[in-house]
Amino acid sequence: MKLSFSDILRAGASGLRARPARVVLSALGIAIGIATMVAVVGLSMSSRADLMAQLDRLGTNLLTVQAGKTSTGEDIRLPKQAVAMVERVGPVLDATATGTVAATVRRSDVVPPEMTAGVPVQAARKDLFPALSAQMSAGRWLETDDLPVTVLGSIAAHRLGVTAPGEKILINRTWFVVTGVLAPIELVPELDRVALVGFPAAQRYLGFDGHPTMVFERSRDDAVDAVRDVLARTVSPGHPEAVKVSRPSDALAAKAATDRGLTSLMLGLGAVALLVGGVGVANTMVISVLERRAEIGLRRALGATRGAICVQFLTESLLLSALGGGAGAVLGAVATVGFAAVQGWTPVVPTWSFAGAMSSTMLVGVIAGLYPAIRASRLHPALALRAA
Repeated sequence: MKLSFSDILRAGASGLRARPARVVLSALGIAIGIATMVAVVGLSMSSRADLMAQLDRLGTNLLTVQAGKTSTGEDIRLPKQAVAMVERVGPVLDATATGTVAATVRRSDVVPPEMTAGVPVQAARKDLFPALSAQMSAGRWLETDDLPVTVLGSIAAHRLGVTAPGEKILINRTWFVVTGVLAPIELVPELDRVALVGFPAAQRYLGFDGHPTMVFERSRDDAVDAVRDVLARTVSPGHPEAVKVSRPSDALAAKAATDRGLTSLMLGLGAVALLVGGVGVANTMVISVLERRAEIGLRRALGATRGAICVQFLTESLLLSALGGGAGAVLGAVATVGFAAVQGWTPVVPTWSFAGAMSSTMLVGVIAGLYPAIRASRLHPALALRAA
């Protein structure tokens, strides 16, 4: 007796409909594994897409130059003309700098000098703001750099309790007016914790020596690596080995690499869950064969071949796995969209993740159902009817 494809599907589906509770529980293991895998891939892709958009917005052509130590442990200082020296490098588009100022910051003069808010002071050039593509969360940037005014990083403002421009803070013994508060600077997060004053103001009121401690440079995208190779020798010809040149966007790129490692781990956990689900499907199918020996014996007696019985139970296993896989894929996509919306990401659920999920599901269904299907096909009709 030869069955058509539709007959095979109906025969497989009838076995599932007869035991709905068992089917749901068996499919749940498959669904959990597939949902985990789809969600992990989707969230990883969404996070990476958001990170790449962030990098595109911030730019990957920012380099920083910082003074370090020589091989003998001696500290070096960048020359006062470091910015001008960097600007003479051909592909450089913008260059600016900050300098460390030995000063303490207090909210008011009633606070003891030793009880600072942990806010360091940095001298900053007026062109620092556009060079870093920074944004203000309140107030204005340093429109004048020779008066006792300051701009606070976002964390520094929180630590000092400054809520609006126009308030005053005490730096050493001089009152400085807060003209603005910076929004978080993603490429240079250390500036979120500092109070920024102009170079001339720092020299006039705080005893700053005028030597920058960090130079920021932007160059053409196609020349970043070439500029990076010459910056150390440009700002410190005598001790280029003591100059640290870094690319802040590399930290964000490293974050993407870390996300990839975490994604691999989570995919492994999803695969384990899928394996456990497959064992559940195999167990369900073995029990189904034992319970339905009378049906198998009757069908064999009516002319069903071993191949037809094997295909019937294998189809049942595939349908059971596909049910769990389809539900899991939908749950994984919903979880991805929901979490991405909470994080403010653009949700990305690649189509290949669905294809991979369903392929894995069908593979598990075949493996889980193969032994029970072969066992069912080998039952002798008379023995099966007698055992029933």
